[in-house]
Amino acid sequence: MSELISDLDGAGLRPAQAPLDARHGILLYLEEVSVSFDGFKAIDNLSLYIGDGELRCIIGPNGAGKTTMMDIITGKTKPDTGRVFFGQTIDLLQLDEPAIARIGIGRKFQKPTVIEPLTVLENLELAMSGAKKLRGLLTTRLTGEERDQISAVLERVGLSEQAKRRAGILAHGQKQWLEIGMLLMQEPRLLLVDEPVAGMTPAEMDRTAELLKSLAGSHSVVVVEHDMGFVRAIADQVTVLHQGRVLAEGRLDELQVDPTVIEVYLGANDAYH
Repeated sequence: MSELISDLDGAGLRPAQAPLDARHGILLYLEEVSVSFDGFKAIDNLSLYIGDGELRCIIGPNGAGKTTMMDIITGKTKPDTGRVFFGQTIDLLQLDEPAIARIGIGRKFQKPTVIEPLTVLENLELAMSGAKKLRGLLTTRLTGEERDQISAVLERVGLSEQAKRRAGILAHGQKQWLEIGMLLMQEPRLLLVDEPVAGMTPAEMDRTAELLKSLAGSHSVVVVEHDMGFVRAIADQVTVLHQGRVLAEGRLDELQVDPTVIEVYLGANDAYH
């Protein structure tokens, strides 16, 4: 348990309080970003802009740079060159991972990282208050405001009836929704979501699509996903990455008939389904 507390102390699990200037309608700026690993250029002069309140899907073949891009945004990887700003004034390259989490950028990995021995409610409470709350999780009383916040998140992610169940016995899709709920407890402005529907049933995928679409507007949501059916269900704007840079960008129906996109990613058969 002490190791868990230490991990959480370092994870920046705190509500975002920093001021944010998105008056020009852009929440995230990546400009001419490059990074190489052992001579391999994983990100190559990448420029990308995410609007405030936008839901954007990022697609591309394996090795296109999708994960490395998210690593750069969250501070896990520092680029060799380029600029990465959160709003007009916050230079993400000057911040470490915990600081970036605190200012309002949340990341959900493909594999759920919920704490399985704890209940759904306890996971959300922990996400809200961080490692200090963990030490007194079973004895500390929630304030009325905290209870209201947790209830609202439970309802939003569709887990109100599972609040007292241990996270470890939830279905796969429910664990994914719980992890999204844990991010929402930290009140992020930007959510980075990595392959949220991998391994889900069709019904779980539909519910996840509804959830992510409901978050757009009050949050910016960036979804990395390989399932093109899911991308079609949620995205107005899609960015295609290839060899570490933007290959194409636009509406999915436009990209589906782009010969270059078809060649490098979608495939001639998939492009029309």
